[in-house]
Amino acid sequence: MVTTSPEFATVSASFRSQVRSTGSADIHCSVNSKMKRCVDILGAMVGLLLTALVVVPVAIAIQLDSPGPIFYSQTRCGHRGRQFKIWKFRSMVTDAEALKSQVVNQASGHVFKNDNDPRITRVGRFLRRTSLDELPQFWNVLQGDMSLVGTRPPTVDEVKQYSHHHWKRLEVKPGITGEWQVNGRSQVIDFEAIVQLDLRYLRRWSVRYDLHLIGKTIWVVLSKQGAC
Repeated sequence: MVTTSPEFATVSASFRSQVRSTGSADIHCSVNSKMKRCVDILGAMVGLLLTALVVVPVAIAIQLDSPGPIFYSQTRCGHRGRQFKIWKFRSMVTDAEALKSQVVNQASGHVFKNDNDPRITRVGRFLRRTSLDELPQFWNVLQGDMSLVGTRPPTVDEVKQYSHHHWKRLEVKPGITGEWQVNGRSQVIDFEAIVQLDLRYLRRWSVRYDLHLIGKTIWVVLSKQGAC
């Protein structure tokens, strides 16, 4: 679901300004790739089928552990700063945002991370460890806001703090998985390192490379490596 807000206008204007300053308005070849979109649609349909199979037990577990919404949504920035609502199974307490200021950020730069975040529920830790919390994002892929493979989807506040070279991350759709996710996301906590992984994806992109990263993601999930 695409959202329109004053923040969207600000981010979009900033992206256009960066395009003008670099003198390049080229669209990354992955954005208009029909083959990539076909892979996304097929993968999203399979992913949503898997989601349907686990949604009832996951919903019950979330409710028993921490009564409240089953799903969690947050505004993220996609291709060229276009905002959308990203969906996940809720893995934190319902007042997580209000408690954020009390949690120490172990990452550097414009990304927030704490391996022992007290806001994460017991069920939430299991969902994150198994990556089950990400399953609802297949809906984002089917809608076209995300891709199966892409860059890490940034928050609006994160994008507002971007430096010049960070804006290239918005030249492609964000993905459920990507370089950061398959290269030990629990160990990569430096924002600039994450950016470099995303930019590497832009340089290396091909449908074949996407399939390679999807296969690597499956291995990472099954071996429980790289989980948050």
